[in-house]
Amino acid sequence: MPARDKANRCKATNKSGEPCRAAPTGGGLCYFHANPDKASELGRIGGQGNRHAAGENADPLPTLDNALAVRDTVARLIADTYSGKIHPRIAAGLAPLLNLQLRAIETTDLERRLAGLEKATAKPGAGPNGRKDVPPPNLGDVSKPI
Repeated sequence: MPARDKANRCKATNKSGEPCRAAPTGGGLCYFHANPDKASELGRIGGQGNRHAAGENADPLPTLDNALAVRDTVARLIADTYSGKIHPRIAAGLAPLLNLQLRAIETTDLERRLAGLEKATAKPGAGPNGRKDVPPPNLGDVSKPI
């Protein structure tokens, strides 16, 4: 570093032992070496903007027990994100959970409907294949390869 640049630099050293390259104030030290507590204070203030506390006045989620409730919740989530009530990262975290809930509801609904159809089409006294007089097929010894 040329001699003229050293005159325009802070007289302190950084953590690695190298000369500080910041511009000096009137006392010959940069602002942060002259005020060592100021750096941590400003860092703390800046970090507070990164906190995403749960909204105290946020509406609670409705019971998500059917597809319409999930659809309405997704619509509300989009509107709240667009209006700035919910941070996009929170919305991005909720989206896969809502998708999972919707798939679980659809699967449960299909299982319930299938059970109802099987019950409605079953004949009294019928075997597992739905016919009374025909036994189930004999598959032979399934442990032997074909």
